[in-house]
Amino acid sequence: MSSCCETPEPPKETSCCDSEPVKKSRPDLLLWSTLSLVTLGYVLDLLLTAELVSTLPALGQMSEAIRFLMNSMWIGLALGMFFVGLLGRVPREFVGSLLGKGDTFIGILRATVAGVFLDLCSHGILLVAMRLYQRGASLGQVMAFLIASPWNSLSLTVILIALIGWTWTLLFIFLSMVIGIISGLTFDWLVRIESLPANPNTVELNGFKPWPEAKKRLRTTHFDMRWWTSMLWEGLRDSRMLVRWLLLGVLLAAAIRTFVPIDSFQTYFGATLAGLGMTLVIATILEICSEGSTPIAADLVTRAQAPGNGFAFLMTGVSTDYTEIMSLRETTKSWKIALFLPLVTVPQVVLLSWLMNVYGA
Repeated sequence: MSSCCETPEPPKETSCCDSEPVKKSRPDLLLWSTLSLVTLGYVLDLLLTAELVSTLPALGQMSEAIRFLMNSMWIGLALGMFFVGLLGRVPREFVGSLLGKGDTFIGILRATVAGVFLDLCSHGILLVAMRLYQRGASLGQVMAFLIASPWNSLSLTVILIALIGWTWTLLFIFLSMVIGIISGLTFDWLVRIESLPANPNTVELNGFKPWPEAKKRLRTTHFDMRWWTSMLWEGLRDSRMLVRWLLLGVLLAAAIRTFVPIDSFQTYFGATLAGLGMTLVIATILEICSEGSTPIAADLVTRAQAPGNGFAFLMTGVSTDYTEIMSLRETTKSWKIALFLPLVTVPQVVLLSWLMNVYGA
């Protein structure tokens, strides 16, 4: 039996064997709309005159807030993209061997320490954490890395020491690591009992030795301009999924800064359960980078005399922030994993914050 696929004649432009045309990907409306609005707000702040600002104060405040937030977060975001591209060139076996076995205390501890010492803001850390998941880190390691790291960078630690002193700063760092480790172990346990899906990117090491293999690969790698350009482009491309949520967060944070006076944070957020509850609510809805959250947290410690609220403001911004939740959903393809982030972490944050308010205020 013959068919049109068996004819010996040269292929024509169309035939019954032709594959279906590839569908063009739709433009990312969220990315381009938020990018356009953020760019417009940033440019407006550069161009608005004093007369226009006095005539349209809300527009002036909104554009000023957008520019301030973008100036605060762009370095961390750029570094995050750089590390995303760099991690994309690192084989999964290296990531797994350096972080250790995921379903162990040592593996979770390594991920927590890595998050604390990596000097990036919350937006840059988020990009790197999602890349770690793609490179095979366990779900618990990704969570421990993400939870313990955003405001623990060296630069922000120095700022916190200047604002609230050594004692509270070191206690905040220690407790964030405790929450990161407990949460990481909890997530790996939930995976083990099959309540949450395991990371499909995990690879078996089978005696893989990272350092000899790294030396071997470095000798054969040519770090020329083409390599660097390709690596940077991959980092930019693979970060698009998360950047759109970050830009939306900038717009929301700018709107809140415009219409909700920051003084209200310092007035109504005392060392009470009501003040702690208000802190959790505001930290949840206020999308702000770690550079922006640190001064507010310091004010809660020093002016409101509520150290627990300051800690809760820093930690809840990670645990309940929609950017983290949506990024987890996009990367893991699981709403369950994303929603378990606040379910696992918020009770720990509330308990430790309440204890600090009771015994430290």
